[in-house]
Amino acid sequence: MIDVKIKYLSENAVCPEYSTDGSLGMDLSAALDKPLTIKAGERALIPLGFAIQIPEGWGAFVFPRSGLSFKKGITMANCVGVIDTDYTGEVKVSAINLSDKDYTINPGDRVAQLVFLPVEKARFIQSESLDDTERGAGGFGSTGK
Repeated sequence: MIDVKIKYLSENAVCPEYSTDGSLGMDLSAALDKPLTIKAGERALIPLGFAIQIPEGWGAFVFPRSGLSFKKGITMANCVGVIDTDYTGEVKVSAINLSDKDYTINPGDRVAQLVFLPVEKARFIQSESLDDTERGAGGFGSTGK
């Protein structure tokens, strides 16, 4: 387990928490003053009311909630949000309504989930060749349906 500093920026902020012992993602709740309606096909930036300090060697990743995505069509416009270790501003969710109906998010509603993962930095090394693999240069759809 890692220690992550949290700074509350709104009285409506809810501390991220795991719903069950087996949860990998921490629920993220909307820190709204009033309900927010996302019209069908539109995007909205949902404030969470807190900032965090992520330890070096870790990344924080914001994922959609599967139930909200499947049942209501509310997911994330950028699929996964990446929070870098040097970002200390308010954490927000970039939401999109993919359904054909308007959807209202109320203050305190769970809107996404936060997962912490270890992250390594990469260095590119120029090479004239790459190792042979079974797939090779086969692209989109090359391994099946």
